[in-house]
Amino acid sequence: MGPALSRTLLEQVASGQRPATVRLSRPGRVVAFGRRDVVAPGYGKAVEAAAGRGFPGMERISGGRAAAFTEGALSFTLTVPDPRPAEGTEQRFAEWSGLVRDAFRDLGADARIGPVPGEYCPGEHSVNADDRIKLAGVGQRMVRGAAHIGFVILVSGSELVAETLEPVYAALDLEYNREAVGSLEDVIPGVSLEDAERALMKRLDDLARPEEVALDRHTLETAAARATQFRSNP
Repeated sequence: MGPALSRTLLEQVASGQRPATVRLSRPGRVVAFGRRDVVAPGYGKAVEAAAGRGFPGMERISGGRAAAFTEGALSFTLTVPDPRPAEGTEQRFAEWSGLVRDAFRDLGADARIGPVPGEYCPGEHSVNADDRIKLAGVGQRMVRGAAHIGFVILVSGSELVAETLEPVYAALDLEYNREAVGSLEDVIPGVSLEDAERALMKRLDDLARPEEVALDRHTLETAAARATQFRSNP
């Protein structure tokens, strides 16, 4: 239900029904396809390749190319109001990728911002370790009045992600170097999901001091009703 919930929150923030919202979750096994993947000739084969490895496909609302979540991954999303969201695109990338980088540094990683050659879902604002392996990817989606920023963060399980994405990228006919897939555990042995969550939330608390609230029933029901719209079909 992740993309459907993200879309619902984006619409609510854009319309003023909800303030800026942060969501930190553990999606489990899924391959998240970007909008360019969905229209690519090899999309159907890519979805089948992911499903064959036990990873259902979903169509995320932000940009970028295919990325994989596992039990060792986190989804970190931020939805912010902005009357002219397109004008702040680069600033949001820099600010929020910087926050994730700094959280990883707090844990002990030599984290940097920038792409790694052959990385999955390539982007100038990826967060990497040692300019060698990708730890987190980021994408954005904008509507009138708000912007969504979404991170895929690998805490552990990089080998599983590397294996899963290899046939997916082959089907999409995209450059892919499985050696560029990394996780925090690869550079900080013993790090846990809880460690990463605490580091991210501490950095966020220092910046904005967010208030923890439960999602209301209407929001959850709205997202559940549209969830099938974001499921990948071969």
